[in-house]
Amino acid sequence: MQTKRLLIVEDDYDVAEMLLMYFTSHQYEVMHADRGSAGIELARRRFPNLILLDVMLPHMNGYEVCYHLRQTSLTRHIPVIFLTQRDGRADIVEGLQLGADDYISKPFDVDELRLRVQRSIERATSESLHERRTGLPAGPMVEEEIDNAVASGASFQQIHFAIDNFKVFNDKYGFMASDQVMAFASRSIRECVLTMGTTNDFIGLLDNEFVVLTHLDDAEPLIEAIVNEFGQGVRAFYTYTDAEQGGILLDEGTQYETLVPLMNLQPLSSATSA
Repeated sequence: MQTKRLLIVEDDYDVAEMLLMYFTSHQYEVMHADRGSAGIELARRRFPNLILLDVMLPHMNGYEVCYHLRQTSLTRHIPVIFLTQRDGRADIVEGLQLGADDYISKPFDVDELRLRVQRSIERATSESLHERRTGLPAGPMVEEEIDNAVASGASFQQIHFAIDNFKVFNDKYGFMASDQVMAFASRSIRECVLTMGTTNDFIGLLDNEFVVLTHLDDAEPLIEAIVNEFGQGVRAFYTYTDAEQGGILLDEGTQYETLVPLMNLQPLSSATSA
């Protein structure tokens, strides 16, 4: 079972600590930010499965934070649940118009909140909006993002990546280890895009291929960095013996003995649209 990543953006430390301890005890990986700007940065870098967002934040309120999240391709599709002491219809409508997925008023029942978080994440996954292993936008969301990029008229490059020799790894190490590799590939791509890409770049998963839409004039350095980042870290998922020999031996000791190399992230295709 994949650990779900939850981002809490809340300036009340008592509430934040209570939520952190509660959701951690329910096997969530929990991150916390006490300011809106810090929450936006954590959302971009850690890509949570869901954000619990307090409305009454200092300097930048929750509505402004949600607006910024929805304006950036990397965070546009992350589900958001507002936490607030406001319960007026106008406040609820404002939050939903900004793209929030749910709205819960303080004081709240923490078990009810957990169920709402769980259902929001499950809904995004079951509707093929987010990919289970990586949390990345998937299927319809990727296609919509591509259509939006084309419709904008801006120049961008669409790059697809696949993990070579993934099936052989899965056959030997099992689906749990394979899920960890997929999550690692997602992190590798995301870190490179955040470091080298533009604020409008996008990452998704379509038919088991990672899709990067970048607005860089020259994407080759980014592609090279992604391939290298994955290649340097993937050895950690193998046993010492397999890593040292450079792959997995099939039919060992027979005339059909074959060494299947370590996995690598292979750019399959690249297309430019102006």
